[in-house]
Amino acid sequence: MAEPARRSGRSFRPSNTSTRLILAEAKEKEPHETAEISTMTDEIKAIRRCPGVRPASKVSVAFTPHSLNGGYLLTYMTTPDAHENSVSVILPVLNEEKYLAATLAAITSQDFTGDFEIILALGPSKDRTNEIAAQLAKEDSRIKLIQNPSGKTAAALNAAIAAALHPIIVRVDGHALLPKDYIRIAVKTLLETGAVNVGGIMAAQGETLFEKSVALAMRSPVGVGGSRFHTGGEAGPTDTVYLGVFLKSAIDAIGGFDPAFIRAQDWELNFRLRKNGGVVYFEPKLHVTYRPRSTVRALAKQYFEYGRWRRQVMRTHSGTVNLRYLAPPITLALTSIGLLFGLFFSSIFLIAPIGYLVGVVISGFVVGKSFATKFTLPVVLATMHMSWGWGFLSSSKRGLRRG
Repeated sequence: MAEPARRSGRSFRPSNTSTRLILAEAKEKEPHETAEISTMTDEIKAIRRCPGVRPASKVSVAFTPHSLNGGYLLTYMTTPDAHENSVSVILPVLNEEKYLAATLAAITSQDFTGDFEIILALGPSKDRTNEIAAQLAKEDSRIKLIQNPSGKTAAALNAAIAAALHPIIVRVDGHALLPKDYIRIAVKTLLETGAVNVGGIMAAQGETLFEKSVALAMRSPVGVGGSRFHTGGEAGPTDTVYLGVFLKSAIDAIGGFDPAFIRAQDWELNFRLRKNGGVVYFEPKLHVTYRPRSTVRALAKQYFEYGRWRRQVMRTHSGTVNLRYLAPPITLALTSIGLLFGLFFSSIFLIAPIGYLVGVVISGFVVGKSFATKFTLPVVLATMHMSWGWGFLSSSKRGLRRG
């Protein structure tokens, strides 16, 4: 039998599959997600030894050359069939007193007919979040509480995934509101497309004037670039999505979320999922209500962290470099240099900062839906652009700490 081709993303339907591959060479060890193979015959035999999941389950395997014996590294990611659509909803929770009850009410009222559990990874909140979570858990046996002493998002997600009982993971934030059909549509899309992660639109909605202006900016290419999960678009494969509905086996296969990333965990994880042969799929029918920041200071801090950690992702994975993520730091650099040189050398250099100012004012009037938001949006857009840009430019390699 010939050796397998050196490619990834291969799928087939063996007679016996499992989300865990137990290596014949390592029976005494814990179950593994990867196996070193050298021939197609060994591959088929290994899969047929796997216990337990229904024959209709689909297994995606990714090949990468292995340094030993000229073999390959084989990664298994199983797609549950229609009878295995039970899900674990996981939430990293920290200081969510204001929205947690509404978020959980939206989850428990889903029209999804499969089994599901809700796992809250509780950080060291400074408000009544943990008290509210405990009360809600008493009222609904589907809600389970685990502790996340570090308060870090990646650590919370990994702990919740480890505690999850079901093959599909639905990630939700503590201040997000799911529409009633979210889980049903997401799981259906996951099973039909063979993707490893499905997500939709981050539908920002504000209550105050400032929040409404931020929401408009977040849903406009002028504010955040052309990401489909912000601005919408056609269904299909993409680089990243908001939140996500994942195959647990796919997350396990790449080692989970990287705890070194304080922010940008989704971008980084989705890059590794795609690199491992998986498909990240955007479904515009999925709308998740997101509550934007309520002050200029909070917005500036948020986008500073976005820019800072987006650069860390680019340092770690060169394949994630994207022009839209470079636009804010380039804009900040050009406007700052233009302002400095214009004040001390020649007014001709003021073209850049004046041009940018005119641009955000015009954009505010175009994007704004009301007279008030048209005047507030230039401040919001400038805050988002410049904070992201400064975070990106000031990002230090020392910010990424492992171990």
